[in-house]
Amino acid sequence: MRLHRLDITAFGPFGGSQRVDFDALSAAGLFLLHGPTGAGKTSVLEAVCYALYGSVPGARQSGQGMNLRSDHAEPGIRTEIRLELTVAGRRLEITRQPPWERPKLRGKGTTVDKAQTWLREYDSTARAWQDRSRSHQEIGEEITQLLGMSREQFCQVVLLPQGDFARFLRADAEARGRLLGRLFDTQRFADVEKRLAERRRTTEARVRDGDATLLADAHRMQQAAGDAMELPELAPGEPGLAEAVLQAAAVARATARERLTVAHCRLGAAESAHTEARRALGDARELARLQDRLAEARRRAEDLRERAGAHREAQQRMERSRKAESVAPALELRDVTEEEHRRADRAEAHARGLLPDSYADADAGTLAGAARRAAEELGGLDAARRAEQRLAALIEERAGLDRQERADDDVLREAESWLADWDTTRAALQTRIDSAQEAATRAEQLAVRQEPMAARLAAARTRDELAADLEAAGQRARASEQSALDARSHWLDLKEQRLNGIAAELAAHLTDGEPCAVCGATAHPAPARKVAGHVDREAEERAHADSRRADRQHAEDERRLGVVREALAAATAEAGDTPTDRLEAQTAELEREHARARRDASALHAAHEELRRAEQERERRLADRQQAAVRTASRLTRRETLEREQALLEEELAQARGTADSVAARAAQLERQAALLTGAADAARAAEDTAQRLKDADARLADAAYRAGFDTPRAAAAALLDDAAHRELQHRLDAWHREEAAVRAVLAEADTADAARLPAADVPAAERTAATAERRLREAASARDAADRCCTELDRLSARATEAVRRLGPLRDEYDRVARLAALTAGTSADNERRMRLESYVLAARLEQVAAAATVRLQRMSSGRYTLVHSDDRTGRGRSGLGLHVVDAWTGRERDTATLSGGETFFASLALALGLADVVTDEAGGVRLDTLFIDEGFGSLDDQTLDEVLDVLDSLRERDRSVGIVSHVADLRRRIHGQLEVVKGRTGSVLRQREAG
Repeated sequence: MRLHRLDITAFGPFGGSQRVDFDALSAAGLFLLHGPTGAGKTSVLEAVCYALYGSVPGARQSGQGMNLRSDHAEPGIRTEIRLELTVAGRRLEITRQPPWERPKLRGKGTTVDKAQTWLREYDSTARAWQDRSRSHQEIGEEITQLLGMSREQFCQVVLLPQGDFARFLRADAEARGRLLGRLFDTQRFADVEKRLAERRRTTEARVRDGDATLLADAHRMQQAAGDAMELPELAPGEPGLAEAVLQAAAVARATARERLTVAHCRLGAAESAHTEARRALGDARELARLQDRLAEARRRAEDLRERAGAHREAQQRMERSRKAESVAPALELRDVTEEEHRRADRAEAHARGLLPDSYADADAGTLAGAARRAAEELGGLDAARRAEQRLAALIEERAGLDRQERADDDVLREAESWLADWDTTRAALQTRIDSAQEAATRAEQLAVRQEPMAARLAAARTRDELAADLEAAGQRARASEQSALDARSHWLDLKEQRLNGIAAELAAHLTDGEPCAVCGATAHPAPARKVAGHVDREAEERAHADSRRADRQHAEDERRLGVVREALAAATAEAGDTPTDRLEAQTAELEREHARARRDASALHAAHEELRRAEQERERRLADRQQAAVRTASRLTRRETLEREQALLEEELAQARGTADSVAARAAQLERQAALLTGAADAARAAEDTAQRLKDADARLADAAYRAGFDTPRAAAAALLDDAAHRELQHRLDAWHREEAAVRAVLAEADTADAARLPAADVPAAERTAATAERRLREAASARDAADRCCTELDRLSARATEAVRRLGPLRDEYDRVARLAALTAGTSADNERRMRLESYVLAARLEQVAAAATVRLQRMSSGRYTLVHSDDRTGRGRSGLGLHVVDAWTGRERDTATLSGGETFFASLALALGLADVVTDEAGGVRLDTLFIDEGFGSLDDQTLDEVLDVLDSLRERDRSVGIVSHVADLRRRIHGQLEVVKGRTGSVLRQREAG
């Protein structure tokens, strides 16, 4: 990668536009970037990083927008960074404009524009720049892929920052591991460790769950078997659990089957006894039924003899009713005719009462003639009624014209009033739309900032929780370490005591005549004796076991402490040092601002709709005003026509209505008179007809009564029965006959007569015997069912337990294998002699490469005195792999890098940075880095060392590299001719470039 040109506008301390020509500066290989403190030397490097990655390194990366803008810039100038470079054989131009708050084009206040990015590529064939993309994401992925480095790697390799590598030299293994992990992307190895640990926990939980399930099935079998199964006290994970459960289940199944056989035998005996008892009960009940049936029949026969007289009277009453039924039609006809005659007389009297007194004695014919004359006069008023109706319609139409005129006047006044305020209304609605649009833009910008802020807040809360957990974990680790030391010391003391008294322990096994195991003698004149407090082998082994358990507990506490420390470092790296309450306040304020902006923006659609409705209302008002004017002109002509026609109709109606108030009133009088006369005539004729029919009905009734054998019609009517009485009497007669037949049939039965000769049946005793047999049968069946269920449940649970034991076998093997791998990669296994984690092992190899690459330059800078070497010695926590030492050729000793002086630390750091740049470059795919920057530190070197360092940097030109040194050391301005000076002032900083020539 080689930089060609950098254009900066309104960025950092630069209020205006500045340009850096890197091609001219790097012609000599070395160039100097200098200026007073605070002028903006580092801002030039930040501009390069922002152009490539869209963010700046260091503490300013949280201000990825507004904070990048120069406070010295004019309000109308937008911040912009343009970088031209060559990478992977392609010449590219990247332009980035961060978001900025600009003045509104209309009205007062400001609005925020979104960030913009452009990527162009120079086409050597067409000799022109070609646009490639305007997407932030696409451009970021393209640049990262071409460089092969993330932003952190780029800032560590190309922009060698001041002080970082000095801290790297003095850092502990954990801090070195974090830095190397970010540069060499060893997260995949840490993920392997995490994945194995998770699998170990998962398989351990599955094994414990399997044991717990097996033990639960065993307890269920014990509950089902009752006292037939004895289960020892067991817990998940104990050895021999499966064998104990299966053995107890086999014993329980055999016992349950024996109990089931006994229950079947008892059930058969109970069923036989129950059948015999039910048969005896049935016989007793049948005998009791027959005896009760005969007694009841005799009682019913006596009752029939007592009611024989009432039965004969009912038969005679039914006979007279049958004779009277032949007279019933004549009676019914006479009653109907008499009722019709009474109604006709009342109707005639009512109709004559509505007529004048002159018609009181008129017959039906006279009344009908008067009705015809009134109808003829009514027919002559049809034309007058139509004229009257037309006159009413004319009056209503004129009234409608008046109402329409008044309505049109109201429409015109309202339309004129509304249209007069149209300009003011439209301006107010447009202002609301503009305000809502600006709020929507602001809401989008705030939404972009919410997610990073929420992530920082969550990380800060996690950081606070882990800080407390770290202290507790540290205390536990220190306590377990002391416990392990005490246990080991106790074991060694006991071991020493046992060795001191080992002679007595050996003498306890001596036998006269048998050779000694130590000296071979067969005579034992004075064997050693055990003294008080003698330590035997068992006591020593217990102390040894306690010591090993304490060591394992200490290792586990150390592992937990490391996990908490790593999690705390990750949370601190994400959240920074900002207090949580301040982040919560900032997050809450951001959320409130976003809510306010969204609430204001939500009015945009309503404002648009209201403006659209207002415009539609204006169009409608204009159309209403025009239509009202047209209707006013047409009403004048119509009103004149109606007035002429009304005058003619009023003259005609005055003649037709006579003395009545109106033609309708006169017509109503005639209609009412004709109707009354017609009704009276009809009523008179109806009265005459009904009187004749009544006379004929009386004659037919008298003849029918005589033929039926009754003296008078009244006697025939008295003999008649209504339907209810007839049905009731017939029901009584039928019931008598049924009862008589039933009693006769029962008295004739042979079985009933035989039962009467036997002793009375004892049903309660038979029922008690049957109930006892049934209870014993239920108890036997329940016992048989319980034994059957017990056998079935034990078989099912035993099969499930056997299957669980079969499944748990491979799972236990998998847990053992995963646990060994997880302990090995985590550095806690005894097989891992140096206690190195997998990630640390990979980083140690990378650190060894970095140390070798740095030594090549460090030896030249130190005149062959110093050499950097990698060390895999264990650290204070017992881990190893990331140590870094320096070998002093003058003393021949290897010592810690923290013992270097200030100047020695600087050139050692510089050599380490250059070596790291080479290794990371190779790791990134061999991307050539033709431009490097070194930030500060040269002021700590003497003249000779400075010459040696500059010689090493100058040698980088052999690889066609250009190195930019960022420093304010005055001596460097005399030694390096290519210079880029940053000059600060009240209106902002400016750049002055001087080429090597």
